[in-house]
Amino acid sequence: MRYSPEALTAFVETVSTGSFSAAARRLRKSQSTVSTAIANLEADLGVTLFDRSARHPVLTPEGERALSYVQAILAASDRLDELAVWLAGEMETRLTFVLSDTLHPDILADLLGAFDKRYPHTEFECLIGENEDVIDLLQKGRAQLGLTEAQAQYPTDIGAMRLPMQSEMDIYVASHHPLAREGMLLEEQLRSWRELRLNTYLENGNMAARGPVWSAPNYLMLLSMAEQGFGWCELPSALVDEFSGSKKLTRLEVPGWPRSILIDLLWNKRTPPGVAGSWLRHYLQQWRAKPGNGE
Repeated sequence: MRYSPEALTAFVETVSTGSFSAAARRLRKSQSTVSTAIANLEADLGVTLFDRSARHPVLTPEGERALSYVQAILAASDRLDELAVWLAGEMETRLTFVLSDTLHPDILADLLGAFDKRYPHTEFECLIGENEDVIDLLQKGRAQLGLTEAQAQYPTDIGAMRLPMQSEMDIYVASHHPLAREGMLLEEQLRSWRELRLNTYLENGNMAARGPVWSAPNYLMLLSMAEQGFGWCELPSALVDEFSGSKKLTRLEVPGWPRSILIDLLWNKRTPPGVAGSWLRHYLQQWRAKPGNGE
């Protein structure tokens, strides 16, 4: 290829994030490396892709026309990489799957049973992570596949597929918490009480608090904190049903709740899943809820 994949990726990522520095952080490279890659691409194309006179780079008309072509080239390259893995029949000796606590337990139970029957000699590892931590583990090669709450966009090197499943979220407090005795509550009324909120390692400090907050990196820890009466919390309903016994938690009546969230399956495009990972991806894409499991 005349144009380096790194330069094409740097171009698309800069458009996606809105700045060279943000693109560099997402690609785990220095800002100078990203800037140089884009400058080299401009030299190869013989056009200026970004207007750099403003605070943030803005696509030129030539850049806007080039963007769709570059995205198509990268997408074709990703498909070719996946085809190469499939044709080679590369079987993983170990498959690491990072997933969110939002995943319904029935789905994981079905998945593990089916995986064990099909690939009994492949070591299978499950990690728990949320949002940005899932993406980080995939980018570092620590995991091959990940499940997370659906997001509007992902880094260029992350592949994503919307799954035919949803997870229900609701607001809970300990049964002995003062809020448990209230009737209908507005979300604004909750702000005077401590919120227990998800806050992954990479997102730490990025969300502005609207009231007193305690945080934890996963929902299971938040559930434990809520059971002890430390505050109110948004939690996956399936997680509460599975792990909170003896009615330790109470759902709060809040307009607009419960809410359904979409689930995405993610992988690293640079190191596509092998045979077992591809099977798992297909299995989740085709999964259908059994009657009575709440999906």
